[in-house]
Formats: sequence, C-alpha cells, structure tokens
Amino acid sequence: MSTPVVSIEHVGEHAGKEVSIRGWLYNLRESGKLLFPIFRDGTGIIQGVISLKEHPDAFNAAKGLTQESSVVVTGKVAAEARAPGGYELHVSALEVVQRVSESQPYPIQLKEHGVDFLLDQRHLWIRTPRQASILRIRAEAERAARNFMDSQGYTLTDAPIFTPAACEGTTTLFEVDYIDDQKAYLTQSGQLYVEATAAALGKVYCFGPTFRAEKSKTRRHLTEFWMLEPEAAYAHLEDMMALGEGLVSAMVQECVKNRARELEMLKRDVSKLEKIKPPFPRIMYEEAIKVLNENGNPAKFGDDFGGDEETIISKNFDKPVIIHRYPAAMKAFYMATDAARPELSLSFDMIAPEGYGEIIGGGERLSSYETVIERLRQNNLPEESFQWYLDLRRYGSVPHAGFGLGLERTVAWICGTEHIREVIPFPRMLYRVYP
Repeated sequence: MSTPVVSIEHVGEHAGKEVSIRGWLYNLRESGKLLFPIFRDGTGIIQGVISLKEHPDAFNAAKGLTQESSVVVTGKVAAEARAPGGYELHVSALEVVQRVSESQPYPIQLKEHGVDFLLDQRHLWIRTPRQASILRIRAEAERAARNFMDSQGYTLTDAPIFTPAACEGTTTLFEVDYIDDQKAYLTQSGQLYVEATAAALGKVYCFGPTFRAEKSKTRRHLTEFWMLEPEAAYAHLEDMMALGEGLVSAMVQECVKNRARELEMLKRDVSKLEKIKPPFPRIMYEEAIKVLNENGNPAKFGDDFGGDEETIISKNFDKPVIIHRYPAAMKAFYMATDAARPELSLSFDMIAPEGYGEIIGGGERLSSYETVIERLRQNNLPEESFQWYLDLRRYGSVPHAGFGLGLERTVAWICGTEHIREVIPFPRMLYRVYP
C-alpha cells in the first residue's frame, strides 16, 4: 500500500502513521548526527527529525540543504507538544525536487528586512508564515462574505472593469486607451451596474477589483482593491445598515472560528473580535460631529471625516459604529435625500474599531429620473455616458439601496495588521506596480 500524501494542516489525523508531505524546506538546524528541518506546504509548517544512524540516505539528502528547496518528505507522524503545530515528522526518506543554488540563495532570510525590500520581493515574501496566515484569513473572509450574501437570497452578478464614465467623481479615474481611439476607465465601483442587475434579479451583489487613482500614501489606501457591493430593489437605508451588520459579523466570526491558528500566529487579540455581533451602535452624522468636538477635534457640519476623525470616533466603541445621514452635498450624485430633512442624504458609513477606518459606505439611491438628470448636470458628468443608467429610472424605477464593503480594510482589521498592503497578495500603491 502506498504512503498517503497529506497536508501539514491535517497531519494530526495521522499520528503514529507514515505519511508523505510535498512542500519546501523553510529552515534547517543541525545537531551532530541529528537534523531538525522545518517544512512548509502552504497549509502550515512542521518540524522533522532525521537520524544519521537510522536513515543515512535521508540525512545526507537533507544535510546542508538550502532554504526553500522543494522536497517530498516521508516519515512517521508523532505528537510533540514543543513542536510547531503539536506534531513532528520522524523522517525516513527525503527527495529533493529542486535545490536552491548556494551561489544564488533565497533572498528572504530568517531575519529582519526593510519594507521596500520585502515589497520588491513580494512574490517570495508571501511564503513566510505570517504572510501566508494573512492570505488564509483573507480567503476565509471572502468565503464567509459570499456564503452570507448567498444565504440572504442575493445573487452574485459580476460588474465590468472597463467603464465609459466615472461613478465616484472624476478626480480618481484611471484612463485607459481602448480600441480605435476610444477612451475607457478602470471601474471605481460596480455599483451602477448592480443597480441594473438588481432591477433584473431583485437582490444582487458583485465582488471584484476596483481602482482609484488616488495620490494617497496612508496605511489605509491602495490604488487597486476589492469590494463587495450588494444592491436590492425595494430596499431602504435601514435595510442596508442591517445587512452590513450581518455581513461584517459573519466575516469576523467565521475567521475567529476557522482561522484560530492563523490569528494566533499574528498575535491577534481574538477577544476583541468575538464581540463583533449585531446590533452595532448607530449615530447620526451630527452626533459624530459632537463626539469629535468633545474629543478636541474642531470638525463642523459639512466636513468630511478623514483617518484622524474616524479613529477618534471609533475609540468610543468596541464594535463597528454606523454613522448615517451625512450632508447631501458631500455625497455622490446618485444618493437619495431624507424627505424630512433634504439637506441630509440617506447614506451611511461603517467605521471599524481600533482605528481601522471606514469599511463600508452606502445608502439609498435616487429613484427619480428628473432628479438624477439634475444631479448629473450639477456634477458636470456627461449625460450621454449615463443614458443606460437613466433607463433604470425610465423603465420601472423603484426605491433601491446598497453599499460597498472594502475587503482589504476589513481583513486588515480582522488580522490586526498595521498596514493594508499586507492583506492583498500583490499591493498596488502610489509608486508601486512591481512585482
């Protein structure tokens, strides 16, 4: 019977049995006639023990082996409380698939490196246990988000990446030379398109990359990031605030439940995440201004909130706080206004705790054809590019609402990382498009 190939993540299920692991050499410690290699396979790391006396061929194959050489290793799984993961592998055979050259060693050694160097080596940096843990948490958050939206009766509908016009203002558009001298733009949001699919399917969402040519260097900004954007016909502001609470809670709790090992690797205080369950606190924009004033910030009605303001507000809560009804003049052309107070928009932002900033922005959309036309003109947006969008108000317009959740900011908060650049496999920033 052949030896089963297993992942390190599930090696504990094979205690006392012989298994094979396909992966890479992460580190190697030598102690006389014993070698202590550490292997990784993408699901975790495990320490091996190789005895010269018992398995000379495996010992000689491993001795002096270079970091990140690819290997297939076979041995018996044994419980060992002191080893990473609680198990070690008593190695009996080791096949080197590709040996890393000693003359050109693996660039990322097990020591401190500068951030610019690590970003230049991002294609290799993601192999380290910390970065791999972050990417597994990101995947868990995406899976949880999709499962939650599907469970609420929302249908995934993909929005285009090339668009003919802006939807979040013209200052952050990436212009692209399209075919035959046409101009196109990289999407700032899938929202306008999911408004169309919501009129077809009722409740929808898109989940994909969006782009902002924003000359920002803060730890919260990327030029390319992923957004989950629901949109629902016959929905209002309250519906979207409740949906946002449920979505964020589901993402956090699934990561706590299924990625405990990775969160521990990141030294994340999980007790803070365990509290993230609905209901979330809700305050009006005007109340948020009062909170800022009480904390020494001179914000006044009409001011937008930047990172400093969001951090001050978030410190007053141990859950995400929802701020609703911002001044209409601050919001995009499509945002509906409060009938009782037309100077206020039916909008909301969700601010993550611990200073991680806005993770959701959304609200109710204008459903009146005449008002949308008026707003387009006020914002100097080209009506000809929005004829398809105006059709949604010509043919069976209904109240509808939605929001956008920024995946990277949400994952950065869940992981407790200092900078958003660590939570996307290949970050795109103001002066970085390599690798």
